[in-house]
Amino acid sequence: MCLLNAMAAGASPAENLSGDDLMQKAVARSKHRAAAAGQPAYTYNKVMVTEELDTAGTVKKREEKVYAARFQADSTSLRLVEVDGRPLSGAELKKQLADEAKSDRALGPSKSGNGDRRENLLTPELVARYSFTVAGKSLVNDRMAFEIHFKPKIPAPQPHSLLDRFLGRVSGTLWIDAEDFEIARAQVRLDSQVDLVGGLLGSLKAMGYTLLRTRLPDGQWFNASSSANFEGRKLLFSTSVRTTSRYSNFRPVKLR
Repeated sequence: MCLLNAMAAGASPAENLSGDDLMQKAVARSKHRAAAAGQPAYTYNKVMVTEELDTAGTVKKREEKVYAARFQADSTSLRLVEVDGRPLSGAELKKQLADEAKSDRALGPSKSGNGDRRENLLTPELVARYSFTVAGKSLVNDRMAFEIHFKPKIPAPQPHSLLDRFLGRVSGTLWIDAEDFEIARAQVRLDSQVDLVGGLLGSLKAMGYTLLRTRLPDGQWFNASSSANFEGRKLLFSTSVRTTSRYSNFRPVKLR
């Protein structure tokens, strides 16, 4: 309630900014944080559950993976340590590395070359693809945030990879923290089908993604939870997958 009264008492200079301007402030904040010297390193845990569903929505296969994560110099690295409650075997580790390399080739090269780009939603290249409209303000985890709708710009950039085609067909809503200009919450959806090799290998027909982030007492922001639903076709078979991720036990790394 104190926060609401403070916001009502005097408008922030950001109140009159457009959605595109607010996103540029968020990108600038992200770039400043990345360039700042002496940023603390963190470790934390990520638990990801993947479920394959049948046509009736019943879970037919479930897999739980536990990752040890490290955040340093604005880059996140993930190390898989457990699968379904047991330590990773040598064969599974080899397969994991091969799958990650295959995924990276399909998604295209990272612009920055750092960390897990799939968890970074505030790169200049990504934001430049979309137009943004302010829809209002609301509380996210008891902090005021700008609610911003986004959609691909028209005309879209020429796609050069699977990731480009995917990004050109998603839209949604971002909640940008009104004080820190960090993403506090996100909802993303796929607006039209994405084919793999012209549809020969399969297609992604529907996708929904939600993300909730948290602010630590020292001002650092991290993902708190996320979920996604995918519906599509793999070769000749329909597929439906649901994933949920939880992030916990954030600990600053003590430098010796």
